[in-house]
Amino acid sequence: MINTNQIARIALIALLAIGCIYVLRPFMAAALFSAILCLFTWPIYHKLWLLFGKRDTFSAITMTLLLLIALILPMSYLAINLADSAAVLLDELAFALQHLQPHAPDWMRHLPVIGNQISDTWERATVSQDGLARLLSQYYEPLRAFSLKAVQLVAGGLLQLLLVVFIAFFFYRDGERIAASLITMVRRLGGALGEEMLNLSCSTVKAVMMGLFGTALAQSAVALVGFLLAGAPMPLLLALATFFLSVIPIGPPLVWGGASLWLYNHGEHGWAIFLALYGLLAISSVDNVVKPILISHSSHQSILLVVLGVLGGVIAFGFIGIFLGPTLLAVGLTLIMHWITLQNNKLQESL
Repeated sequence: MINTNQIARIALIALLAIGCIYVLRPFMAAALFSAILCLFTWPIYHKLWLLFGKRDTFSAITMTLLLLIALILPMSYLAINLADSAAVLLDELAFALQHLQPHAPDWMRHLPVIGNQISDTWERATVSQDGLARLLSQYYEPLRAFSLKAVQLVAGGLLQLLLVVFIAFFFYRDGERIAASLITMVRRLGGALGEEMLNLSCSTVKAVMMGLFGTALAQSAVALVGFLLAGAPMPLLLALATFFLSVIPIGPPLVWGGASLWLYNHGEHGWAIFLALYGLLAISSVDNVVKPILISHSSHQSILLVVLGVLGGVIAFGFIGIFLGPTLLAVGLTLIMHWITLQNNKLQESL
């Protein structure tokens, strides 16, 4: 016989859970990324905790200040300078399009498949003022809209990271109690398998974050050296852009390739060629050297998984989705593959 009191309690608990999720939904991405960041940096916090006499609050404050320096300062610099840099870039693009040479450069005309089409379009645009106007409107406006979206994304990312750092303070301070409660909950719900999945999730998160952040830091450092040597404009800003775009395989080439084109258009042909070769041989090769060293084989991510994780993460979570998306997909895929392996082992034992 159905007990109406039990139904009422279950309904109230369900409504309470739905209400809590609805209230916390705008902050779920920041809280999730903060939890991942705290898990990744927990060894550093633990050393500070021992150094400061096991004082939770003081250690959490110190770790939060370190995160502010490591995350917020670079993002603030990127957000402040990106808008001005985008405006300057668009002005230079408009000036270049209005003062096109009568013929396309030789290297552009000799490009396979598309060289002749580019050359014909170039000559029609320079001969006809109407064609030039259409060319300007065709490329300038989409680029302006894209740059505006990029500035908004970075500005929103700065606010998200501020919230991430704020939440991280409480995760650091109460991390031991939160971890103990989570382990107890997982044991009750999933038993030994649930605890095994939780440990596997933690190790996967650490490995993926080590690979993503380590590779991004190495590529941005190598890129900064190249930008400084070649005399590229605003090298620190370009290095920061390399850091955040290093998650995408095609991201760093967009940065050093654009800087090479800028140098070439300003008459620095030698340095443009140097930066292009340096980017191809040094900057982009970091991903193939550093990431396999930092990231474990069990959490290795395919290019498709990374691209889908970055694009889906940005759409779902905003700027922090650049790192949050690939991490979540890697954890999910690792858990699914581990569960399939367990089921196959059980099936073989039963046979």
